[in-house]
Amino acid sequence: MSAVMWFDDELRQLEERGLRRRLRTVESAQGREVVIDGRPVINFSSNDYLGLAAHPALVEASQRASRDFGAGAGASRLIVGNLAAHDALEQTAARLCGAEAACLFNSGYHANVGTISALAGRGDVVVSDELNHASIIDGCRLSRAQVEVYRHGDVADAERRLASASGARRRLLVTDSLFSMDGDRAPLVPLSELARRYDALLYVDEAHSMGTLGPGGRGVAAEAGVVPDVTVATLGKSFGSFGAFVLGTASLREFLVNRARSLVFTTGLPPSVLGASKAGLELVFGDEGERRRRQLQQNVARLAAIVGELHLGNAPQSQIWPLLLGSESRAMTASSALFEEGLLGQGIRPPTVPEGACRIRFTLTATHEPGDMDRLRNGLSALRHQGLLLHEEKR
Repeated sequence: MSAVMWFDDELRQLEERGLRRRLRTVESAQGREVVIDGRPVINFSSNDYLGLAAHPALVEASQRASRDFGAGAGASRLIVGNLAAHDALEQTAARLCGAEAACLFNSGYHANVGTISALAGRGDVVVSDELNHASIIDGCRLSRAQVEVYRHGDVADAERRLASASGARRRLLVTDSLFSMDGDRAPLVPLSELARRYDALLYVDEAHSMGTLGPGGRGVAAEAGVVPDVTVATLGKSFGSFGAFVLGTASLREFLVNRARSLVFTTGLPPSVLGASKAGLELVFGDEGERRRRQLQQNVARLAAIVGELHLGNAPQSQIWPLLLGSESRAMTASSALFEEGLLGQGIRPPTVPEGACRIRFTLTATHEPGDMDRLRNGLSALRHQGLLLHEEKR
């Protein structure tokens, strides 16, 4: 057998299990409607929650930054790639988020992998929610710390694991604030109390909530009145651009600049991204952001009414709502049926979600119109008539 033949074998096995993924090409700018495979569809799968990815202010800021600084950073930030635009973006993020300092990373994945593995190591314990994002899971693994996984949102289980880690050198309590596949919030108030009681750093990833939830769009922690020791936010969702930042003290930033391998050993973000990100931050935390958050919440209320009318289970708690369908085949058949009706709802399968918990993950944006929500209602109703939805008692 050829040394590369196992690629084909693995792909065949994925195909047989209904788990093979294929890239689809988006042939238009991001927005409430996109063109995929030549077909215009209403997009209910985007993380562009405030609809800023194609905003003229971001496009113009991106072009302006390229004219000023060129196309690329040229090197890692610790060599000669730390541009004035990097500093400006970090300072803007810290100021608008009410933090002492911000540290910029090339993506949310880079931020979690680099920060967790810098903060924890051998002799330390990381206590992590079982539904945390894959980037958190990988950061925990790379840290070489002892990792204790607690049941999702179970404060008592988290406390048991923290209590058993009393002999550890350091303790880190890690959670998403808004979980990306279920759209539910972490119990941040009691988790914050646990962190204080057991002398643990509280680490909160606000990837899906920064910009959309909380006072002024500053996330679930601000909504709960909690100030984490470490906050992670991504620029590729509500802010319409790319990259991520870690909020905390100035000493935390300096520590990460020295110890976070995913920052130290990678080329800095390009100027075009930095310009767009800064413009996105200013929009999100200004009047425009407030207006778009109100529109987003109106769409969440419309979806809640649809879910109630069609008896589809729990109403959405945020802009993320999962339609649980069970098997891989059911989820992908339902997703394909919606696509034929001009609706993009992406089917989600293992390993992103557990076996038997396949779903369509619907996401709303501020730019969805009432007519879009009516079309979604009709599409969901059609799935019911086709017998593709789970019976209520199995949900």
